[in-house]
Order: sequence, then structure tokens, then C-alpha cells
Amino acid sequence: MSKTRSSSRGQAKKKKVILSLLAASVLIVGAYFFTDRKAPSPEQATLGGKEIIVYKTPTCGCCGVYVSYLKQKGAIVRMENLANLDDIKSRYGVPANLLSCHTSVVDGYVVEGHIPLEAIEKLMSERPEVKGIGLPGMPSGTPGMPGPKTEQWDIRSFTDEGTTATFARI
Repeated sequence: MSKTRSSSRGQAKKKKVILSLLAASVLIVGAYFFTDRKAPSPEQATLGGKEIIVYKTPTCGCCGVYVSYLKQKGAIVRMENLANLDDIKSRYGVPANLLSCHTSVVDGYVVEGHIPLEAIEKLMSERPEVKGIGLPGMPSGTPGMPGPKTEQWDIRSFTDEGTTATFARI
């Protein structure tokens, strides 16, 4: 009888080892497939490693998702949580018709709202004589916003004088 118990214990131990190895394998394979291995380092980022400051309220969920989007794309992001963004929007001269839920600043340019990285890259590469760019509201499918893209995004540039123009259509 002791030989049977010993054999049962040995089999139970083998099962535990096999299950542990199986669980570890699943974790390793999952980590491999769900890790963004292609994300560029900040030095490789298309923004040339420039820091983007994102001013947002602490309770804005979509703003946090937008920050994650920028980081995933390789941007160096610094978040500034403020209770009210009115002073920031006023300080940076964001026109009322371009207001959104967060305001960002990169290399002296203002980036208002859920702007896709390709528009920010265009701003950095072309360096137009504008104060910044903005995408008013919170359009579906933009970086940080849930849902499908349902319309063409008209990203507007703006100047110190408040003049706006189409900067990009995405």
C-alpha cells in the first residue's frame, strides 16, 4: 500500500510540474504576442526625441489614453494634471472654435485635442509660422477616443492673431 501511495504522490508531483511548465509557457507566449516589440525608442521617435507636455484634468480618461498613444508611438510625454485648463488654453492662445479636452505643447507649438501623430510630425517637419494646430471636440476614432473613424478630420492651424486654416485632412 505504501508503494501505491508513493506512486500516486509521484504522479501528482509530475502533474504539478507539467501544469506549472504549461502555465509558464502560456505566459511567455502571451507576453511575446501582446508586447509591442516594434515601438520606437525615444531616440528613434519621429519627433526626434522632443518632449510633449500634455495639460489635462486628472479625471479625463480619454486624455490618459491619448498620452498612452503618444508614448506607444515613441514620444517623450510629460503630463501636467490641472483642475482647470482655461488658463492654459488662454495662455497658449487656443481659439474658442478649436477647443478640446486637453492641450499639448511640443517644441514651442500648441497641439489642441486628439491630434494623430502624423499631423504632429508634419507640424515638426514643416515648421510653419503658426501658433499651433487643433482638432475641435472629441471626434470618434481619433487617438484616445473610442469608436470607429466616422468622418474626415479637419485639423486646423491657428496664429497668434486667431486666424485659422486647414492644416491637414486625415
